[in-house]
Amino acid sequence: MNTSSDRLSSEGGLFSQPKAVWAVAFACVISFMGMGLVDPILPAISNQLHASGSQVSLLFSSYTLVTGLMMLITGFISSRIGPKRTMIVGIAFIIAFSAFAGMSGSVWEIVGFRGGWGLGNALFIATALTAIVGLSTGGTAKAIILYEAALGLGISVGPLLGGELGSISWRGPFFGVSVLMSFAFIAILALLPRIPKPKARISIADPFKALKYPGLLTLGIVALFYNFGFFTLLAYTPLVMELGIHQLGYVFFGWGVALAITSVIGAPKLAQSMGAVRALRLMLLCFALDLAAMGVWHDSKTALVILVIVAGLFLGVVNTLLTTVVMGAAPVERSVASASYNFVRFVGGAIGPWLANKLHEWFDSVQLPFYFGAFIVILGIVVTWLGRRALSGVDTSGGH
Repeated sequence: MNTSSDRLSSEGGLFSQPKAVWAVAFACVISFMGMGLVDPILPAISNQLHASGSQVSLLFSSYTLVTGLMMLITGFISSRIGPKRTMIVGIAFIIAFSAFAGMSGSVWEIVGFRGGWGLGNALFIATALTAIVGLSTGGTAKAIILYEAALGLGISVGPLLGGELGSISWRGPFFGVSVLMSFAFIAILALLPRIPKPKARISIADPFKALKYPGLLTLGIVALFYNFGFFTLLAYTPLVMELGIHQLGYVFFGWGVALAITSVIGAPKLAQSMGAVRALRLMLLCFALDLAAMGVWHDSKTALVILVIVAGLFLGVVNTLLTTVVMGAAPVERSVASASYNFVRFVGGAIGPWLANKLHEWFDSVQLPFYFGAFIVILGIVVTWLGRRALSGVDTSGGH
């Protein structure tokens, strides 16, 4: 029986993939741009639309909350209209709502349209992972690494594009995503073959039923705590660094590049050498210490820049390890496991950015949100210990 470490290090050509896989991967890159795209323009939106930090942070909260909630229906929809149509509908939502966000006149309009964007994102990304795994050559592990590489590339390019377009207008990055996602729409339409529907239709209740498996539930809770810290970094740090739009774009570009590299290279090596779960604990600890260090040196721009980029090294490994072990955490369809896991974890992504900025406003403390984020990530490590019996099964699962 293969371990998750073996799956991550299995032989097979990562880049020898059908055109359809590259079309989906390209669309993933553009979709994931939406996560970091708004980082460089958060201060500009706050200043020009007279919004507080907690209000601006809702651009992340509405996006991730709707994404998480809608994950519950992605399998239901996909099993009825097919994965390809589900992805196309999701991309169409992203194109429309990113353009609407660019035309907004208030921060509350952007928050609302980001929620619609999250709906499209949910329909697309859950189905995209299933499509890449199903169509790729080289096995599940290589497909997941390719997916995470697309995630890392999108996250890294997003802030860079956001900085360049945002220097013209804060509306530019939103329109940029709409245009780029239109190209992805055409690529998926032309290159992706019809993917058969699942033999059994998935009900809305199936993702909830999947959470009865201890391994999947434990990983979801770990990812919830992790995402809290992840989005504290993503949505709070740009507002306290006091850098220009271009500078923020370059900083988070470096962060995203670090994330992309370790998601492809670092995760397989660590999983092979020490096991996926132990490697996950180590990287979560490093991330928590990184957040705490941001709190200690919050008044140094240089220190914050370095710590943000270094954080990307840890986050890339965590993302890949979590996605890999989740695929074997429960004897259910991959799409159902993904929906359950993403529903739980995105709750942390929704709460994290808003609460981080609220803590800053309530206590007039720059460092407190960093310390609190580190504490929440530590709770994720505690959960891996409390659920170690369930995770021992995940670490020796051969997938399904």
